[in-house]
Amino acid sequence: MLVFKVAIVGILATMGLALARAALGPTVFDRILALNMFGTKTVLLIAVIGFLTGRTDFLDLGLVYALINFIGVIAVLRFSRDGTFADPDEKSDSSDEAG
Repeated sequence: MLVFKVAIVGILATMGLALARAALGPTVFDRILALNMFGTKTVLLIAVIGFLTGRTDFLDLGLVYALINFIGVIAVLRFSRDGTFADPDEKSDSSDEAG
């Protein structure tokens, strides 16, 4: 039981460091990476708490949170690169009507 308490303290410490990196990161990509790490540590924290309480449904919640975190990070990275969520290779129909 002591090992899990130490693990929770370690996870919370790394979450704090990730938030510090997100606040101090020199580039937007450093901040996005820090928030991704914070989300990953949150999933780990949910799993440990679920194990300690004996509730296996916490693992399902952790998996859902991990998927949402992954999709959110990909969306933010694409928006920061392209400035839009639209596909840059897709041509609009209004540009084809020259005449």
